[in-house]
Amino acid sequence: MKLLVKPQAIFFDLDGTLVDTAPDLGGAANFIRASQGLAPLPLPDYRPVASAGARGLLRMALGITPEHADFPQHRDAFLAHYAEHLADHSGLFEGFTETLAGFAQQGVRWGVMTNKPQRYTDALMAALKLDTEACAIVSADEVPKAKPAPDGLLLACQRAGAAPEHCWYVGDDKRDIDAGRAAGMQTIAAAWGYEGEHALATWGADFICTHPTDLLQLIA
Repeated sequence: MKLLVKPQAIFFDLDGTLVDTAPDLGGAANFIRASQGLAPLPLPDYRPVASAGARGLLRMALGITPEHADFPQHRDAFLAHYAEHLADHSGLFEGFTETLAGFAQQGVRWGVMTNKPQRYTDALMAALKLDTEACAIVSADEVPKAKPAPDGLLLACQRAGAAPEHCWYVGDDKRDIDAGRAAGMQTIAAAWGYEGEHALATWGADFICTHPTDLLQLIA
């Protein structure tokens, strides 16, 4: 089964979809635990919340929410540590090197639209040498509303010179699929990602892929 003949562009969520950032995000969360005299949590504990940013990771690490009086200081310390270590152990999910090479062979462009702030997005993409390959890179703080609003995806299309209805969006969270549908794109749920709090089967994605290389099979 195929979606579109050579989409004008395929856009990816970043954390948990294109790049496995959980090791460094979890490392920053464990840095905060250590500062409080707590033992580190295992990486699998952080994976389900890794796409939720500091809020989700600190909730897992310390059991606190943004309403907690100490949240701002822990958030700032978390982000400062993460900024210094965001590419220590993060990398493309297995299969993406082959997948992106396949896109290049077929003349299919790809880009990134993420809820990650731009300073971290740009630094990570550059560290992984992906910034020069992407046709567009958009972060949530570049648009009025973050996902699940479609603002970021529409800006990504604008930058890529592509029509949303001829693009795909691939993500590992329900908000990704909601944003893609709101933008008028074909949507693909990344079953290899972090998934988040909502069961993947309930997202309403047009397709579910279990491995990045499955995307090559969807291109005519």
